[in-house]
Amino acid sequence: PKANTTFDTIILFLSTMKVTTVLCSIMVAGASAFGVGSMSSFTGSSLSTDMQPTYVSRSSSRSELSMMRHRKKVAKLGKPADQRKALLRALTTEIIRHGRIKTTAVRAKAVRKHVDHMIELGKRGDLHARRQALAWMYDKDLVHSLFEAAPDRYSDRNGGYTRVLRTMPRQGDNAKMAVIELV
Repeated sequence: PKANTTFDTIILFLSTMKVTTVLCSIMVAGASAFGVGSMSSFTGSSLSTDMQPTYVSRSSSRSELSMMRHRKKVAKLGKPADQRKALLRALTTEIIRHGRIKTTAVRAKAVRKHVDHMIELGKRGDLHARRQALAWMYDKDLVHSLFEAAPDRYSDRNGGYTRVLRTMPRQGDNAKMAVIELV
């Protein structure tokens, strides 16, 4: 009986050692996973042992909040504000120069407001209206010709100087296309 209890004690001791070894290896692996004096698995750099919070600043052109745009009438056209303004100015200038252009339906509806405003300024004809039109349109000579022709051409009309006609979708990306023209 004495030898049997000694054998049981040795077995119990060895099983306790195995459990202790497993627990120690788990604790070491856990400590290395949390970066206590180890290498980071993401960057390969050594992690610091002091627990000061680090803040990563992200330079992003868009805000982090994404809320719904209820009752916002401005068509963003998939562009930042400066590019959108340049696009609308260029489209306005080309519509007044050529009389009609072919573009996407969304762009045609967005530029309609600006073309109508330029024609209203041309009908008004005073110096302030001329300076406002010069500030928006890219061609100075085109502004002068608009201010000469607009009062005669649109004297009987009080708005609605443009017409948007839908055409066939664009072949490459199936975008809805339209022709915008002066009435």
